[in-house]
Amino acid sequence: MFLALRDLRFARGRFALMGAVVALIAVLGVLLSGLASGLADAGISGLRGLPVTHLAFDEKATSEQFSRSTVEREDWQAWSEASGVERAEPFRNTLVNAQVTQGTKKGEQVNLAVFGMAPNSPLAPRPTQGAGLAEGGAGIVITGEIADLGVKVGDVLTADKSEVRLKVVGLVDETVSYGHIGIAYADLDTWRHLHYGLPGDLPEAASRKATAVALTLKAGADVAAVEKATGTRADTKESAFDASPGYTAESSTMALIKGFLYAISALVVGAFFTVWTVQRKAEIALMKALGAPTGYILRDALAQVVAVLVAATALGTAVGLALGSAMIGKAPFSLSAPAIATSSGLLIVLGTVGAVVAVRRITAVDPLTALGATR
Repeated sequence: MFLALRDLRFARGRFALMGAVVALIAVLGVLLSGLASGLADAGISGLRGLPVTHLAFDEKATSEQFSRSTVEREDWQAWSEASGVERAEPFRNTLVNAQVTQGTKKGEQVNLAVFGMAPNSPLAPRPTQGAGLAEGGAGIVITGEIADLGVKVGDVLTADKSEVRLKVVGLVDETVSYGHIGIAYADLDTWRHLHYGLPGDLPEAASRKATAVALTLKAGADVAAVEKATGTRADTKESAFDASPGYTAESSTMALIKGFLYAISALVVGAFFTVWTVQRKAEIALMKALGAPTGYILRDALAQVVAVLVAATALGTAVGLALGSAMIGKAPFSLSAPAIATSSGLLIVLGTVGAVVAVRRITAVDPLTALGATR
């Protein structure tokens, strides 16, 4: 690495400028990765935490299933009797606006993503404070997302339109949400009143409906027959994430922005080393005239590229982590080690690829140039 080390030593200003650009791209990469992870958590962390493998929706609901799908009691009963199904039970989901009518935050407007389930179900939360769900008690268990708004165990919320009074009986010390809204767990009867917006006694038909069937399937379970018989479609829990409001749009937007960032990083690094290779054409010609193989010079140049990229990316990643840590709790931001490692690795790899295109010009340098062949 004789030439590479000499260049790094005697052209410190130029390489420092290039390193600063790469470091800024690394900072942006970390922040975008953290923002993408934070937005994903705000959109689907509640669904991700459900102890199920699949969710069966009405087959007619091909998009926004959580708001369009309706399944019947016969459907989850049929699923529970099917071969390969360990557990099948109704899962209900609805969005509600409520107001704190009793508590220290009286008058506060609170949005709730209500998950309805049987109190004895494995889906039901295990509160860290207060009590769990009870059938017909109009009690809810809230998560940390709602508690951060000042709502506490013992407070009473009144839902808009239906005017159903919801007493906070428990708290799950976990910040999870659905569609950027904090989750409140409720028993099935309470969910029905909230979903249909009707106080008092509900018609029998209301008790026979749910949003989806929560399934736990054995490996290799063949569900085609029960899907056809019930008119439902079993989606994996991960594929059901797309049904969360805004999740697909947010994810695709962030992926597009990150893609452009990586493409720009490759172009910037490639452009810099293209100019740098042209400027040191005379030195390369001299090394060739002295007998240095082209492969040696190429390895020398690529080692220089990798050294600059690794050092600058490490510095930028460290700065990005510091800035990201300060953003946690103030924005939908989450530091994910795999996402940050992928972002940093792609920056180094794509920057190297861009530089490879530039340093290929080394193979075309004529050693006679050092002897004045161009004069």
